[in-house]
Amino acid sequence: MRTVNPEEHARKRAHILAAAAGEFAAYGVDGTSTARICRAAGIGSGTLFHYFATKRDIFHALFRDDLPRNAEACARAIARDRPEDGIRLLVDHLLTDLADPLVPGLAAAAVFQVNRDEEFARLIMADTAQVRSALETLTTRLAAAGRPLPFPPGRVAAWIQGLLDAAYLSAGEPDFDPATHTAELRRLVGWLTGGDASATPPGTRTSPQGDPTR
Repeated sequence: MRTVNPEEHARKRAHILAAAAGEFAAYGVDGTSTARICRAAGIGSGTLFHYFATKRDIFHALFRDDLPRNAEACARAIARDRPEDGIRLLVDHLLTDLADPLVPGLAAAAVFQVNRDEEFARLIMADTAQVRSALETLTTRLAAAGRPLPFPPGRVAAWIQGLLDAAYLSAGEPDFDPATHTAELRRLVGWLTGGDASATPPGTRTSPQGDPTR
């Protein structure tokens, strides 16, 4: 009886996913065939189908594998004594892949797939929900500690998540620079969470009640 080495199995699976990510980023889901993935990974079709039954399963796995890592980051963020430290940890985690050159193509492919694949849409929604819940917990704690948030905690959490999503969707633009966009996003998060006053967007002043005015 042939035994399976878990470490070797995980290594080969990761190798296939890495090869597939490059193909999906370049050609989209429809433009990528299992034969193309096999060539990129240097494997035969029998090996590929031992790990994944369909091309769709491979694409799902690329994003599903992020859920446990994101859940762990959310848990670590919530466990921080200071909610601002938790928000910083979570934002840093979620920005980790922003400089990856595959991001523009994969983000575009994901947006297209969400609109036609209910299972994939549920997967993305589950990830979105766990991040939103963590952000809402942390911003609620900030407000309870007396931090002058510009909006209610739930709206602050929604804006942070929206900015993170927008950063990835803009990664394919000609003037996109990961370091610049990351620095600007952190500045905006700082303003949204009532932190560094220098993070206030230009032309915005804050009323005594903490409401932004022009």
